[in-house]
Amino acid sequence: MLISCFAASIQKRWLYKNIFAYLFLMIGLMVFGQEIVAQEEVRQFREAPAPMYRDPIYDGAADPVMIWNRQEKSWWMLYTTRRANLPTQDVSAYYGTKIGIAATKDHGQTWVFRGYLDLEFERGWNTFWAPEIIYHDGKYHMFVSYIQGARNHWGGTSHIHYYTSRNLWDWSHHGPLSLSSDQIIDATIFRMENGRFRMWYKDDSRGGITMVSESDDLKNWQTKDVPAIGGDAHEGPKVFQYHGYYWMLTDEWHGMRVYRSDDLMHWIKQGLVLDKPSDREDDTPSGAHGDVLVFGDRAYAFYFTHPGRTSHSLIKPNNSFHENHRTTIQVAALFFDGETLKDERVEPFDFYLPDGK
Repeated sequence: MLISCFAASIQKRWLYKNIFAYLFLMIGLMVFGQEIVAQEEVRQFREAPAPMYRDPIYDGAADPVMIWNRQEKSWWMLYTTRRANLPTQDVSAYYGTKIGIAATKDHGQTWVFRGYLDLEFERGWNTFWAPEIIYHDGKYHMFVSYIQGARNHWGGTSHIHYYTSRNLWDWSHHGPLSLSSDQIIDATIFRMENGRFRMWYKDDSRGGITMVSESDDLKNWQTKDVPAIGGDAHEGPKVFQYHGYYWMLTDEWHGMRVYRSDDLMHWIKQGLVLDKPSDREDDTPSGAHGDVLVFGDRAYAFYFTHPGRTSHSLIKPNNSFHENHRTTIQVAALFFDGETLKDERVEPFDFYLPDGK
């Protein structure tokens, strides 16, 4: 009887020991399996959507700028909202425009329209173009082109106005910047290693070239009288750092011109990117005025297209107003070939926006 009880006790201890061992093994396999799945998700190829985004109200999204929303933990895209689906005279669909918002919560695969910003600081129906946004010292800082009222034809006094916000929704207006003239649009901002800020922008009073100013506080700017980029007219400068160089893209209306620099002052003119159409939906005829995000050795260019046109500036006489004026937002990969930048949008490329900081 004693031997029998002793044997039963050993069997129970062996059973319990093996049950616990089995449970630990299963938990370990589950954790290890989750890590494998997570690694597979990181390595998973995510093809870029094309088009990436169309404004659902007016179908005229243009001039995109990207910003990480620290409150909502998602990427936001702010853009100029042209009224492409409302037939109007000449270019009046490009005036009286608001700044639209689209957001993504799946790292860039899908974008949801969130609304339009209320930036009005004086009476009337006024024009806002091409926002630039940076985050600094606990605030979002926006520099947006502003023209009073709306017009049928190109023209009007234009300035870059300065706003700040803590949540990207509610903006405080701090007035126009004092720059090189009263025909200023399209700001891009870069913080230098010395802590100062440098701004590049288009000055139409000088033939549509790129001028440059510097600031310590983002409100008071000292303009350099020498152009940063001269020559033929262009617009929409964008400055960023990638692969050990500073780069500037400017919109020449038949693609974006590439400039390279070692010091943010002297720029070497190079070739074009986004100048050829691709066979992706709406990705034609060329890429215009946009933004660039850099994540290590990966870089993405965000831009808009005129898919109903034969070239950026030429409409098709037989098209409807909507087809001639609608614009879409696209994304392309940029890469450094050892000398200059090249784009990739014809072949599928991996597109993933990691969480910001």
